[in-house]
Amino acid sequence: MNRHPTQVERPIEKIVLDHGTGARLSRELVEKIAAILGDTYLGTMEDSALLTLPCQHIAFTTDSFVVTPFIFGNGDIGKIAVCGTVNDLAVSGARPLYLTLSLIIEAGMLMSDFDTIIKSVRDTAIAAGIKIVAGDTKVVGKGEADRIFINTAGVGVIENNVFSIKNVRPGQKIILSGYIGNHSIHLLSMREGLGFERNILSDCAPLNHLIQRLVDSIPAGKIASMRDVTRGGLSAVLHEHARAANHEIRCDRRALPIQPEAAMAADMLGVDVINLANEGCLCLFVEPDIAEKILMLLQAHPLGQKAAIVGEVMPVPKAKVCMIEADGTLTTIEELYGAELPRLC
Repeated sequence: MNRHPTQVERPIEKIVLDHGTGARLSRELVEKIAAILGDTYLGTMEDSALLTLPCQHIAFTTDSFVVTPFIFGNGDIGKIAVCGTVNDLAVSGARPLYLTLSLIIEAGMLMSDFDTIIKSVRDTAIAAGIKIVAGDTKVVGKGEADRIFINTAGVGVIENNVFSIKNVRPGQKIILSGYIGNHSIHLLSMREGLGFERNILSDCAPLNHLIQRLVDSIPAGKIASMRDVTRGGLSAVLHEHARAANHEIRCDRRALPIQPEAAMAADMLGVDVINLANEGCLCLFVEPDIAEKILMLLQAHPLGQKAAIVGEVMPVPKAKVCMIEADGTLTTIEELYGAELPRLC
């Protein structure tokens, strides 16, 4: 009786369309994701996650993430996806608890790159203290996606303060928790081969532990509003708050925390740093009598060492944003109509 040697299956090096069929390869891909996520994944592979929440008031958010390049100097799209959702929950005053993870993957994506991204999701979830409870994968044909798109949804519990743009009023100080512009400059430099990425790193980070430090230390009502300064940059955040308060917001360019190399790169590219995206920077609107204490708390945290008071809400009853320039002149900052740079994230 002739015996044929058992055929050894070679590892699949790239995502293929059959990973999205719902059959064996789909199962193996999902099992790979669950194995990499380890204890950060609480799902049971059923159609819904059944969760217990320790309160009646929750915050819920969702976001989609597209990043070019999708792996960069100190992060990737997986890290951004977790940070973006965690930060959106935290700036509303919630303690992030649960996250969903849905992936749209382009056929042909290297499995090694895919593994890198899922490991980054796991590591960032551990750093943020959040659990992944459900997810989904879809595979599309070559050219139908830019290798990988991620959608997340997050749930957090409201235990103490609620921060809202509705609380902004004249006299409040504006604080930034760190450098602005670094994320966009880093990604653009990688895309265009400018060389800045070696000295200017993305600020991508989960901010919930930094925010919790403020919540635990500052009396309720003293922090009016928080935003994570993402797409549209600081300018977008300031215009949003100026419209909500119907008052002028004034900042001092000399006070803005900008890494000198980022300022040089922005000048070379002909862009204003206040319009650039960030992934680990807070903008806070706070009562003036507590501003210095908040600044001290921020600067004592690794993610807030470059924090600075950069402006205030003025008593002028007109929704506009103004900037005190380096030479002391006052200019009006117009809201961008579109994008100042090609899409990065």
